Amino acid sequence: MGRFLLLLILLGALGVGAWLYFGGGMQAVTERTVEVALVEAGVPQEQAECMAPRMAERLTTDQLRKLQKVAPEEGEAALPRDAAEALARIRRVDDPEAVEVTVRAAAACTFGGFFENL
Repeated sequence: MGRFLLLLILLGALGVGAWLYFGGGMQAVTERTVEVALVEAGVPQEQAECMAPRMAERLTTDQLRKLQKVAPEEGEAALPRDAAEALARIRRVDDPEAVEVTVRAAAACTFGGFFENL
């Protein structure tokens, strides 16, 4: 009975691992994580739902982590007060591709089909 239970647990763990690696499970987890982070950053839910899959598909996990640098630091307002502060936060990311993908996702989700092929 003990060996059967151990075998069942092992097969379950392998199944979950295979789903995460081969079945797109990690993509789904990443999309949800990105969506939640966008909403917490003040992006409307509908916009975040549109942007998250695009960002999760095109950015690595490391790039997504770099985007967290846009969050306000001590002494900064929750939202940038002006363009200079917004640019300073974007420069902290130090990954032009991550910034570009985020801006394109936001534009595509805001303006619909016009930016769809960007």
